[in-house]
Amino acid sequence: MSSVNSRPTGFQAVRENNLGVVLRAVRALAPCSRAAIAAATGLNKTTVSSLVADLISRGLVREIGESTERRVGRPGVMLALDDRTITAVGLEVNVDYLAVVAVDLVEHELLTRHIPFDARSAGPKACTRRIAQVMAEVMADPALAGRGVIGVSVAVPGLIDAPSGTVTRAPNLRWHDTPLRDRLTRLMEEAELPAAPVLVDNDANLGAVAEYRCGHLARTPDLVYITGEVGIGSGILSDGRLLRGSTGFAGEIGHIPLLDGGPECGCGRRGCLEALAGIEPILRAAVPDLVPRGPLSGEGIAHLVAVAVERAEAGDATSRDALRTAGGWLGRGAAAVVDIVNPAAVVLGGYFVPMGPWLLPTCRAALHEIAVAPGAGGCRVEASSLGLSAAARGGAVAMIDALESGRLPLPAARSDADREGARSSASR
Repeated sequence: MSSVNSRPTGFQAVRENNLGVVLRAVRALAPCSRAAIAAATGLNKTTVSSLVADLISRGLVREIGESTERRVGRPGVMLALDDRTITAVGLEVNVDYLAVVAVDLVEHELLTRHIPFDARSAGPKACTRRIAQVMAEVMADPALAGRGVIGVSVAVPGLIDAPSGTVTRAPNLRWHDTPLRDRLTRLMEEAELPAAPVLVDNDANLGAVAEYRCGHLARTPDLVYITGEVGIGSGILSDGRLLRGSTGFAGEIGHIPLLDGGPECGCGRRGCLEALAGIEPILRAAVPDLVPRGPLSGEGIAHLVAVAVERAEAGDATSRDALRTAGGWLGRGAAAVVDIVNPAAVVLGGYFVPMGPWLLPTCRAALHEIAVAPGAGGCRVEASSLGLSAAARGGAVAMIDALESGRLPLPAARSDADREGARSSASR
């Protein structure tokens, strides 16, 4: 399978780059004419016409009829992205579930699945086999009939070596130096699934991408997304771009030490934010009668979260106090990030969303108390609107972005019969 980072060279590289320029222009301007694209991009009209014809043959752009604008001469033929021919798939692995989202070229959702799965107990090899099985099921789904898969993204809660697709360390999954991309690529080939590049990235990073592209604070260029799973991580956007750091490990907010001699964290240290406000310590404090001793298995976490929320809604003091305390710790952890990168918003995701009514007030109060900038630098704290599918959705839309920016190979030109078949499948 092709590498996400493979690039053409020479004349081909220039043309591929220009195809991306035109594709992005169509996304921004649609419905639009070839003349409008030429004006917006600075490319000459002959070049634009050639590039548009190429994109149409690849199933990425389509003609949607003549312009209704009154003008001298023949009306221009209007163009739009073709949402009928390709799909991008994002999959998230977490301690207690797998989530899958597939989107079309305009980033509309084609399917979404949430699959309970004890990934921690399964281990990396069995989990990779399950991911491959899920991918086979997804690619066979009627919702994707006739579509080419441009790429598959896998979000993992841990440190990722992005160029190799290796999970360097994922403490809550108990994975170390796991070559996830290579294993998944091999299993997909063995299953004779359609060839598609595979990307592996951190779940918080992809959650931040999802918030930026399609969350309720979409297009907020300076934003921090905090995962609300068994582990706590953050994806940081600065001027609309992910802040990855020199080796790609930026954003590990969950392991900021906040309490000397505090509870032991999965990373082996004590008093980390994750040990104070991760889902496991929240549940132990909120529903102590239901949580067994020892580490929680992946099974049942969602149920325990639902019970904690139900009890808080019913006025249970133990549950409410636990959630409010956790919110205060989250605010302290967020304050450290706010002081460094000065975001416009902090978004709480995952299981923090249903707990939001009790987490958010104390989180906001602690942030404003501790952050150095007056009023926390204008930063607002909100719950995500994307829920547990955020990282999977972010992975899918990241593949679309990679396609448009030239980091993914464009799909090959299709025959007229292939394009007609795709249109027929999409219309059913």
